[in-house]
Amino acid sequence: MTSPTVFPRTSPTVLADDGDALSFCSTCAFSQACLSEGMDKRALMDLHVLVEHVGPLHPGEHVFREGDPFGAIAAVRAGTVKTYQIDRNGHEQVLGFHLPGEVIGLNAIHGDRYPCNAIALDTVMLCRFSFPKIALLAQRLPNLQQHLFRLMSRDIGVASLFARDNTADERMAAFLIGLSRRLAARGFSPRRFQLTMSRTDIANYLRQAPETVSRVLRRFEVEGLLHIKQRDVEIVDLPRLEALAMTVLRQ
Repeated sequence: MTSPTVFPRTSPTVLADDGDALSFCSTCAFSQACLSEGMDKRALMDLHVLVEHVGPLHPGEHVFREGDPFGAIAAVRAGTVKTYQIDRNGHEQVLGFHLPGEVIGLNAIHGDRYPCNAIALDTVMLCRFSFPKIALLAQRLPNLQQHLFRLMSRDIGVASLFARDNTADERMAAFLIGLSRRLAARGFSPRRFQLTMSRTDIANYLRQAPETVSRVLRRFEVEGLLHIKQRDVEIVDLPRLEALAMTVLRQ
């Protein structure tokens, strides 16, 4: 039995209640771009660009499914969302994991339908933005338009990272450093975090076997790079892990 799609459903539209009347959520994906143009939450309300809260979504609930009509993008406010496709043989292909402050749905702009599935891995809260309305706003705010382009460019770049011929150790190091940097950019700890995705999902994303992922993580712990307890990760030697990741990240 499949879980229902929850993203397209209309829910009461309310302004985000994090911060105050003028302040955006601390993890808002668009706050910096809007603020740089002098737009605060009150100004957005005047322009009828309202933020619609969606959630909580529980683990296994779909945000949207491949083929659903496209009308909105969403910023993850809390939790982790996995995007994936099912190939012609019925096998799942993990496309990415989306953390607080990151946007899902941008890859639907071209075809007017979502080209993949998005599912909650834990308890997820979203801020939903009508794409037609935010597109009109972006025409008035050059910084917001540039920000949307950067988000789309980032998705393309991340998708190509693990298509290269790198070792299992390099791929895992890049995955962990990528998570660390993304979390740090939103004010979370770069060294201590939780792997909300399963080992199987990580292996799928990295194009590896699940036993390879487990073996590499164990080796990283033995070598003093990490400390792992179930899904909790502590990066013990950040410089060494970054050095190992650089072959993939090339930054």
